[in-house]
Amino acid sequence: MSTKRLLRWCFFIVSAAATNLGFTTAPPAAPVDAQAIADHFSSIQSMSGDFVQSGPKAERTSGRFFLQRPGKIRFNYAGQSGISVIADGKSVVVHNKKLKTSRLYSLSKTPLKLLLDNRIDLSGGRLKSIREEADLIIIKISDKSSFGNSNISMIFDKKKLVLRKWSLIDEKGLTTTVTIFNVKQGVRVAEGTFTIDYAANRENNTSTKSR
Repeated sequence: MSTKRLLRWCFFIVSAAATNLGFTTAPPAAPVDAQAIADHFSSIQSMSGDFVQSGPKAERTSGRFFLQRPGKIRFNYAGQSGISVIADGKSVVVHNKKLKTSRLYSLSKTPLKLLLDNRIDLSGGRLKSIREEADLIIIKISDKSSFGNSNISMIFDKKKLVLRKWSLIDEKGLTTTVTIFNVKQGVRVAEGTFTIDYAANRENNTSTKSR
């Protein structure tokens, strides 16, 4: 899996059918409801679970994730690829252990910053739409200062207001979707889970450039 494809997912967070839901501009009362849902999600300080990722070409990958506010998340991909994505509160790294490559980015310039803050702020035009579909609530968010023309849709269970899926539509119109399950809230995460080895990142990139 290429680094660009990973980033399309992570820079970040609806199933393939969600692209056809027909989002509409939120009515005047909607921003209050959407913010309440976002605040409920923001109140979860830590969580872990499994994920399945569906890419724009119907490719599927899976793994485990760990989240801790503010600003920390980790995705471990299953299989022998050795791929992990880690945010430590300041930076995001996409690390491929098998290929010995890593790419480092500023967290503040990614959608992860918005979703991992202590409070998900939907003011300032970030909220693009809110829609109810069957037993789901879909909130569409965009922030050009963080992730350009890409947008994120977060899908919540209507009754429990728990996050079920998220999807990113990137600047090329390609959609990547993540479904989470077996989620546990209020978990204690092992020390070092969100640690980025900056020295190894420099070494990997120096080695790559010298080849």
